[in-house]
Amino acid sequence: MVDQSELAWRMLCRKYKADLCYSPMFHSNLFAKDPKYRKDALQTCSEDRPLIIQFCGNDAETILEAALLAQNYCEAIDINLGCPQAIAKRGHYGAFLQDDWNLLNEIVKTLHSNLKVPVTCKIRIFEDRDKTIRYAQMLEKAGCQLLTVHGRTREQKGPLTGAADWSYIREIRENIKIPMFANGNIMDLRDVQRCLDETGVDGIMTAEGNLHNPALFTGQTAKTWYMATEYLDYAQRYPCPISYIRGHLFKIFHHILSLRPNANLREELAVANGLEKFRRVVQKVQQKYEPYHEGLKPYGKEEIDPSVLIEEHEYNMCLPPWLCQPYVRLSPEIHKQIVSEKARLAEDPSRDKRQYYDNEGKEISRKRMKKLRRRFRRPDKPEGKHDRHLENCRHCCCNPLGFKCVFRLCRICCRDRCYSENFDCLGHGILIKSRRAKAKLYEDTPRKDSDLTEEEKPEDGLAHCKRTNQDELRDALELISQS
Repeated sequence: MVDQSELAWRMLCRKYKADLCYSPMFHSNLFAKDPKYRKDALQTCSEDRPLIIQFCGNDAETILEAALLAQNYCEAIDINLGCPQAIAKRGHYGAFLQDDWNLLNEIVKTLHSNLKVPVTCKIRIFEDRDKTIRYAQMLEKAGCQLLTVHGRTREQKGPLTGAADWSYIREIRENIKIPMFANGNIMDLRDVQRCLDETGVDGIMTAEGNLHNPALFTGQTAKTWYMATEYLDYAQRYPCPISYIRGHLFKIFHHILSLRPNANLREELAVANGLEKFRRVVQKVQQKYEPYHEGLKPYGKEEIDPSVLIEEHEYNMCLPPWLCQPYVRLSPEIHKQIVSEKARLAEDPSRDKRQYYDNEGKEISRKRMKKLRRRFRRPDKPEGKHDRHLENCRHCCCNPLGFKCVFRLCRICCRDRCYSENFDCLGHGILIKSRRAKAKLYEDTPRKDSDLTEEEKPEDGLAHCKRTNQDELRDALELISQS
């Protein structure tokens, strides 16, 4: 999982019975060429085993170079052939290599022949079952020693994700001999056993289900604040970028933050930039929902925030929102119906325009309604005021001072001081002293006549008058001859 299976998250998952973890997907070219990228990527420890390091790329030698640098830190090297995102299409890697079998054969063979650890692959299926089976057999023959099959096509992503088809996985399992993992539709522990029974694979991989509930493999429905606190403890022990932490907490608290009364919590989490601020958000969630969980207070269903695009279905909120649980997207069919209905209404000239009302029941414009919704999501933000808190210039008291100004003045006052006192200010880019010194130096070193060419030498006054008279006389003679 790109930017989401860092060391802190892997250690949390291992605590809750994840037998094998994968690194985030690393770009093979950057990993091989950029020492800083490689150092940041190879975050691991002795307890982080077994580990498979995953690469993407489209050149066999480059992927091999990266894998050779990583093989001492893991038990296997994985080639990601399943990423369906637009960036993978632009970079020509991931699932967008599945049509170039010659290149994939070369990549897998090269790694299999030169690495001391096994080579594994993760793929997506084709719509054609026979082609999918031949695809898996080609990778097996090239040297792939463990195959993970995601039961969705390359086009099944975002709102068109839909359900994974395990029947494809079962047919592949029956036609190859190497170990196999299944991926897709794993939302809880019951899905794990059901997938093993229906496909006959050797192991189960989960991504999104794990992000919403890292204790998935234990069958627990843990309290969100308890799981978030444990993750923050690991993040403190194994530091990672703030964006990773924020992303994980948004997944864990997904159902809580989708409720309208929790708009302030969502905003606070979005702007948090340190572990202590993240912990304060977790404490507020716990303080609000723990009395409900303990039965000290009755819980009434809270309204879903209208700014969050969620269709209410029973399978989205089968548990109280404060418990870790998966998020289930709408089916592609329902999504297509919604899109087509919106398009039909937009093209209908006789349609009634949607009316908007404020809290007092007065009709307002759509633009005004959007503004009110933004204000509701950020109630603590003062309306019409600048966000930045800048110190004013002590001379004029009306303009903000430049933080890089050597005199701690605004630009106008700084320029006046530089002119009057002959100074430079690099912060504002005002170079009065330097330019005056340069001009004075130019004046003090005139060029000698001996260094000038004939064209550059100035002529004296008498020569200038003679040349002028001659020109005027020549012009007069030309006029006479023409007349």
